[in-house]
Amino acid sequence: MATSLSAAHAAPPAAPPLPAQLVINILSAAQPAVAARFARPDLHPDPFAHTPHALSAEGLPVLAGALGALSCRLVAGSWPLHDLDSLRARDSGPQGGGRTWDGEGVASELFIALVTRVEEVPRLGEGEDGDDGLGAVPLLYYRRAYATTRPLDGHNSPKSS
Repeated sequence: MATSLSAAHAAPPAAPPLPAQLVINILSAAQPAVAARFARPDLHPDPFAHTPHALSAEGLPVLAGALGALSCRLVAGSWPLHDLDSLRARDSGPQGGGRTWDGEGVASELFIALVTRVEEVPRLGEGEDGDDGLGAVPLLYYRRAYATTRPLDGHNSPKSS
């Protein structure tokens, strides 16, 4: 996602960049399998094939059964969180000449977006969610496990589907 947002925000040499648009889907604690589908493209190359969704006015996916969804417009390029000195430097600006990532895995980036609309979220059909009361609380990912205000049994890894 970070690569797509950065590419959408980058300007070709002869034209100003178009504002990158995105939808932030706020999943419920009943949806760790949905989160895993989108977190593991190596295991789930087409996560939308098995995830009920509608499209926003801009054609972006709003996931069914989510707690909420926010349409947003990216307002600046990303800030590299592996180089906190670049965040402190007043003259640096986003993507401003900081250190390159040389650690293991993927470097974290911070994107700032303006909420342009609160989306209407499609509801799952009767009996489709099987949420055990978890459909009204947010899904969190903390210390490599899905949780809400308590750990979620059986869904503690993004490897689960």
